[in-house]
Amino acid sequence: MDLRVAAAVSLLLALATTTGAVTFNATNTATGTIGGLRFDVAVGLDYANLVLSNASAFIWSSAFNQTRPADRKPVDAVTLVVAADVSGAAAFTAADVITLSAPYVGNYSGDVRTEVTGVLFHETTHVWQWDGQGHANGGLVEGVADFVRLKAGYAPAHWVKPGQGDRWDQGYDVTARFLDYCDSLKPGFVALLNAKMEDGYTDDFFAGILGKGVQQLWQDYKANYDA
Repeated sequence: MDLRVAAAVSLLLALATTTGAVTFNATNTATGTIGGLRFDVAVGLDYANLVLSNASAFIWSSAFNQTRPADRKPVDAVTLVVAADVSGAAAFTAADVITLSAPYVGNYSGDVRTEVTGVLFHETTHVWQWDGQGHANGGLVEGVADFVRLKAGYAPAHWVKPGQGDRWDQGYDVTARFLDYCDSLKPGFVALLNAKMEDGYTDDFFAGILGKGVQQLWQDYKANYDA
């Protein structure tokens, strides 16, 4: 599948080129493995770099409302490393470096190009999102990243359906679906929540933005889908 957000963010990318100094660099250190070879054939470094830049522009404009570089985290470069020694996860992010698991790429049974695109949208969100100075719980942090993946159009078919899940902060697709519901109540909710998390975090942020506590919002969400 082609990058469906490319046309929508082309103008923003041109702006970023002139006003920002963010660079994107993908490398494959697993070329001698099955997963590394599949990455080269099905994805490629040029496409991966395009995904990193397009994902960043999508996050700034459509997810976090950070059209000015001054509003964003001070990141000068986003790096992707395809590595052979990663197991148990598709990818992980530390600061501005994303590590993609070559074994995951090699073992994935579906459209690996689309899957890698979605994974990179998720991981690029980790580069740019605020985490409450480390105080936001992990489920919310991962949920925000999957919310971006969802809004970009790269939610896999195996994700939970709206209304499913046990807790609002269960993480990943469960929390992403809940955040999407909150965003429907007040468009731009996730952008406002992310902005508040620059300096710290409390669950009271939900009430401050939406007028209801997060547990009540979760109950409303479940009732909305009769789940």
